[in-house]
Amino acid sequence: MSPYDPKRITPDLYGDRSPVEATIVAILHVSFTDRGLKLIDTKSRAVLKHEIHELMITDEKAAAPGGGADRVAAVAFFEITRGGIILAGDDVTVSGVKIGELVGYDMNHMPNHMGILIRAPTVDEPPLAVGEKLVFHRPV
Repeated sequence: MSPYDPKRITPDLYGDRSPVEATIVAILHVSFTDRGLKLIDTKSRAVLKHEIHELMITDEKAAAPGGGADRVAAVAFFEITRGGIILAGDDVTVSGVKIGELVGYDMNHMPNHMGILIRAPTVDEPPLAVGEKLVFHRPV
């Protein structure tokens, strides 16, 4: 059995944790209907202060760790300002407004940056601006 087997790694495994905070540093305008994005099996990632990662969105209900997505929009790059642990299922907010739920990680561009995929109601670009605060936190 894999150490990342979803039967072993459940949200209950994680105790209390701090929200991870970031600042949007660049806006992207690219979307795909056939991206073929492949997500790693892992549900959690440690992200360090000053790292820069890419924020992507999908509306595909089946997107999950170990799976993938075709309908994907790349919407921003962000810099971590308060590091910590992010977890599939976390709420993702921008300036206090929920824009989606974290579903997984794409390592295609590592070690440059990680692609972090969230599920939103649509792949339409959410209203984002450089300098806005992005937060990953436990669902409320």
